Amino acid sequence: MYQFQSISQYHDALTLGQISCEEVVTHFLEKIDATKELNAFVEVFREEAISKARELDAKRNQNTPLGKLHGVVVSIKDVICYKDHQVTAASKMLKDFKSVYNATVVDRLLSADAIIIGVCNCDEFAMGSTNETSVYGPVRNAKDKNRISGGSSGGSAVAVQAGLCMVSLGSDTGGSVRQPADYCGIVGYKPSYGTISRYGLIAYASSFDQIGIFAQNTDDISRVLDTIKGSDNFDSTISQQTETFVPENKDGSRQIALFKNALEYASLDSEIKKAIYILSDKLKNFKHHVVEKNFDLIDYIVPAYYILTTAEASSNLSRYDGIRYGHRTAKNEQTIDKFYKANRSEGFGIEVKKRIMLGSFVLSEGYFDAYFTKAQKVRQMLVNQTQHIFEEYDFIMLPTVIDTAGELGAMKKDTMGMYLSDIYTVFANLTGLPAISIPLFKHSNGMPFGVQLVGKKNSDQQLLEFSNYILEHFKEKADV
Repeated sequence: MYQFQSISQYHDALTLGQISCEEVVTHFLEKIDATKELNAFVEVFREEAISKARELDAKRNQNTPLGKLHGVVVSIKDVICYKDHQVTAASKMLKDFKSVYNATVVDRLLSADAIIIGVCNCDEFAMGSTNETSVYGPVRNAKDKNRISGGSSGGSAVAVQAGLCMVSLGSDTGGSVRQPADYCGIVGYKPSYGTISRYGLIAYASSFDQIGIFAQNTDDISRVLDTIKGSDNFDSTISQQTETFVPENKDGSRQIALFKNALEYASLDSEIKKAIYILSDKLKNFKHHVVEKNFDLIDYIVPAYYILTTAEASSNLSRYDGIRYGHRTAKNEQTIDKFYKANRSEGFGIEVKKRIMLGSFVLSEGYFDAYFTKAQKVRQMLVNQTQHIFEEYDFIMLPTVIDTAGELGAMKKDTMGMYLSDIYTVFANLTGLPAISIPLFKHSNGMPFGVQLVGKKNSDQQLLEFSNYILEHFKEKADV
């Protein structure tokens, strides 16, 4: 009864009267209750979701115009504001805080008749790659409960992976949608920077953050993207450019750049490397042109990313002081400095503290030019070099991750390893390009993994179309 594979199939079933929104919501609520050990949700809107479903069923029966996401069950990451609902960024700092307004994406989901079923767990303030820094505890991978979900949007990824909703919204600052999507064997999409309004998204690093989408297929992502993207008076960083057209060759082939030195990275799992080369050969057999290229700046990507994002984070998180809002200590401190220190020491977790301290350091007098200014120059060099690549190629192909989902606790003990594991995903955020992780393969350890495609700025729709083509033609038949 609930085996529809896409939103389109679901809508067909609704139209034919084979199913109702209330039945579907009840189904998802039962599955959420049965999988609590995954820790994917921090709050479920049980009564609200059922009430909304009944309202939509009545609307459909009255033959009134239906929204583009009519009855689609959606979850949102705990960094996206939903009026009169809790939003905590998975941090003690914002415990019990309720939003006083809707994020633009929430307004657009609700206007399109979507049903928001709950809020998903994440790394604290979206800082982490394993979803283990959350004040609510780690999110577990539904494929293997002893493994991580990935982060920082791990709860949103697992919600889709485990069939607890149809689609989920996360945020992607350096791969926080694509990496957990890869670990969970689903599609994770980060649009071009400025495609989706960030109004109502709790900021980590503003020039990197972008709301992204998890789904089981690219068609569902396209449908949600069409609904939530576009201009917004509340976000001045929204791109005013129209969709970039990427013309096909006469035979329908594509020009794809494969970063050779990325595949020679010492920590890259040998099965992932082999699978991507096999995919490359298959694409060539289908008349696509896949060319190996060295990307000279690859060793500078992670250092530049962490210098710039921590600098922005130290500024963005300075607002959480316990006076305007945020955790307030119970201690009777005698000075304002000690009061601030107690509020922030108690409210923030260890990973957030580390990034604030690093960001404050690189912005400090005497180190600003040595670190922050140089990192900005590297970022511009990355943009320039990538633009040159896209003068010749349509897409860039990369691994999404260096390995499949690891065991809980392993990466948390190795902070540097966790940071270096972002080597393939932060590139798209530094350059503002659209990127997607496509689930294609199954590792010998039983865990899924895929491949990442990066497109030209504002070529989002064509990137999704080509990703769908790859899924249809090259996904391994084994269940991942």
